[in-house]
Amino acid sequence: MSRGDLGARRVVIVGSGHNALVAACYLARAGHRVEVLERDTVLGGAVSTVERFPGHLVDRGSSAHIMIRHTGIIEELELARFGLRYIDCDPWAFAPAPPGSGLPPIVFHRDVDRTCASITAACGERDAEAYRRFVTVWGPRSARVMRAFSATPTGGNLLKAFWGMDPREAAGATGRSSAGALSREMMQTGDALLDSLFDSERLKAALAWFGAQSGPPMSEPGSAPMVGFAALMHTLPPGRAVGGSGALTTALVARLESDGGIVSAGDAVTAIVRAGDRWEVRTTEERNVEADTVIAGTHILTTLNLLEQGGFDARVLAGWRRRIRVGPGIGMVVRAALSDLPRYPGAETAESAHGLQLLVTDRRELRRAHGAALAGDLPPRPVVLAMSFSALDPSIAPAGEHQVTLWSQWYPYDLADGTAWSAHADREADRIIAEVDAHAPGFAGTVTQRFVQTPADLEREMGLLGGNVMHVEMSIDQMFMWRPLPELSGQRVPGAPGLYLTGASTHPGGGVSGASGRSAARLVEHDLRPRRLFSLRR
Repeated sequence: MSRGDLGARRVVIVGSGHNALVAACYLARAGHRVEVLERDTVLGGAVSTVERFPGHLVDRGSSAHIMIRHTGIIEELELARFGLRYIDCDPWAFAPAPPGSGLPPIVFHRDVDRTCASITAACGERDAEAYRRFVTVWGPRSARVMRAFSATPTGGNLLKAFWGMDPREAAGATGRSSAGALSREMMQTGDALLDSLFDSERLKAALAWFGAQSGPPMSEPGSAPMVGFAALMHTLPPGRAVGGSGALTTALVARLESDGGIVSAGDAVTAIVRAGDRWEVRTTEERNVEADTVIAGTHILTTLNLLEQGGFDARVLAGWRRRIRVGPGIGMVVRAALSDLPRYPGAETAESAHGLQLLVTDRRELRRAHGAALAGDLPPRPVVLAMSFSALDPSIAPAGEHQVTLWSQWYPYDLADGTAWSAHADREADRIIAEVDAHAPGFAGTVTQRFVQTPADLEREMGLLGGNVMHVEMSIDQMFMWRPLPELSGQRVPGAPGLYLTGASTHPGGGVSGASGRSAARLVEHDLRPRRLFSLRR
């Protein structure tokens, strides 16, 4: 976007999540007067970093950035000029052998040949060749999915993203190219895809655990592309922002302020009110901020509450709320300061510590954890993803120390026995640490400090309702042109002209992508463009 003759408009952004800030940056760069209102004193929502322990810069939410590195947003907004720098996670993932087995680990390098060599040693040559075919087929497909993620969620844009696909890209398990075969493979479960390709349960479990990071289990229809996204990591792996995940937010704020944008922290929005042909955004500090345009970057249910406080039709809002499925919660986190990195048998830390440590060796572990969460119970055994990015970026920990993030999935927000999460937090943190210790003996003894985030804590600190870091479930019926509802998927609110939606509640969903923010900014610019009048020809 560039400055044009649209005229400067007053734009208020509610919330400072990364999508909201991306929208703010594009609109400020286009010449509009932009102000961001944030209830928290820490900017960025889940894309933020704070000093949890002395000298340790610890992420509050996200840690590795994947999707935004594939969107072009970083380059378009010139965020490197504002201090953003990424280090590639390479190897991008590591899957240890079952404890006590003595088998070699699986190491997922950016280089496909090195990855296949590791798979050959751990799982056999057949699975290594199958993995090579998987990357060949699903790499281009995943690039197409990213193209769809970067556009507004219409049927036309979804078709356009896959239009003109090379027959070799469209051909899958059958080797035959057809729209029917492609759509079937895209709509199948992740487990079905894995079973059709590989023999080794270890390899299947590692890739299923990677795919499940979006939330749904790999037994759900439409989850195959979540597994397939692993193939794209060989094109560009996950990136670790130097200084922590919040470095992205810091760069976005600097970019925004350089174009005259304003960020007001610590002043929560209490109502969004339609006032004639404009909007009023009311805050706890008794400000009434007038705006031509409002972009809501909060959780969709929070946005609906703000509209209700502003007098929007309560019956319509109630109907929308009933149909939006937040889900039971996704997981909990342990952030720990360490005296040493996790040491996995048969691997050097240069192989294990630079990426995602996938500590699941059998998909039954995932299924049991997910089933327990659906029933409101704690998992019989925690399933853990470990990330020790102080190995890549020493600036986040004091000299001679390290830190690790342990993400465990799935944990229910509402416990079936009715107890509060505070009664379980420490014991579950102990179990999560013990699970890592089972794979990396001696790990528990290296933990010097820890900070626990239960689903209730995630909601309280960052407004992630129900403890769902994706806002609403990422099941196929709440993706693309159905996210969060068909009538809201266009990032506009019927009956509320000049109000737009962004954030994880909207297409393409959770994760660090920024695509929703850019789409919202483009919609604003499109709607502000003067209408042309065409006279009838005689």
